[in-house]
Amino acid sequence: MRLAFRALGGAAGVAWRESFPLGGRDVARWFPGHMAKGLKKMQSSLKLVDCIIEVHDARIPLSGRNPLFQETLGLKPHVLVLNKMDLADLKEQQIIPTVTGLVGSSCRYHRGESLEYCAMVIGIPNVGKSSLINALRRQHLRKGKATRVGGEPGITRAVMSRIQVCERPLMFLLDTPGVLAPRIESVEMGLKLALCGTVLDHLVGEETLADYLLYTLNRHQLFGYVRHYGLGGACDDIASVLKQVAVRLGKTQKVKVLTGTGDVNVIQPNYPAAARDFLQTFRRGLLGPVMLDRDVLQRSPVAEP
Repeated sequence: MRLAFRALGGAAGVAWRESFPLGGRDVARWFPGHMAKGLKKMQSSLKLVDCIIEVHDARIPLSGRNPLFQETLGLKPHVLVLNKMDLADLKEQQIIPTVTGLVGSSCRYHRGESLEYCAMVIGIPNVGKSSLINALRRQHLRKGKATRVGGEPGITRAVMSRIQVCERPLMFLLDTPGVLAPRIESVEMGLKLALCGTVLDHLVGEETLADYLLYTLNRHQLFGYVRHYGLGGACDDIASVLKQVAVRLGKTQKVKVLTGTGDVNVIQPNYPAAARDFLQTFRRGLLGPVMLDRDVLQRSPVAEP
């Protein structure tokens, strides 16, 4: 499916799009069976832990947190960790003291006599829960990774056994599958979640995501993509940008075109491949830090002193 968009210019100071066309788009209920089962398993495992560590993407601090976490797991002390701050550096050494301090000041019920700490690591898909556990193990135990990580949602599909991350104090963490809310509040929130890799790209469409990313970058005057790809200038037309990216990267494909004299092979830019590269370049931080929730933060009321 080809996308047609209006070109608005190629330099800073141009009137970039003030809104993104959301009409006709529908946010699917991205809540696969393993997510519902995972949430139930987390709830049944609450008796094994002292604390909840919720990991969320720092690029969307106000978007996409699952309200079901507080509803179903709210009995335990709760720590929120904003991960991937270098993309929007995570100070892992602050997490264990925070957990021990919070647990020490809370009622541990039947775990009151236990000399060890155990926390459950939760969050929506692909926000770095497993990476956080592995980072804590490397720092405090000098050991390698104990849990599989990946750049797409759904790598962890079950509540795992306890993983030791520290000796003094003795602390274990439970890795859990990512769980999205059953209902995404808005199409734009769904686009932000998809840009951060919390849902599979094909659910939204790679070129649609690439266009929303381009819209966001231009609107906030973040032109790192121009430098990264060596483009002639900033542009608000996704078809034009992806064509230039495809040519620069050599991502082309042969397409048969029927003419009056027979079939002719024509070399065309591979738009889907260019869109995938654009998205992955953003997710690796190669376009610079990007705060996707900047508009939400600007709308948030400032508390009176």
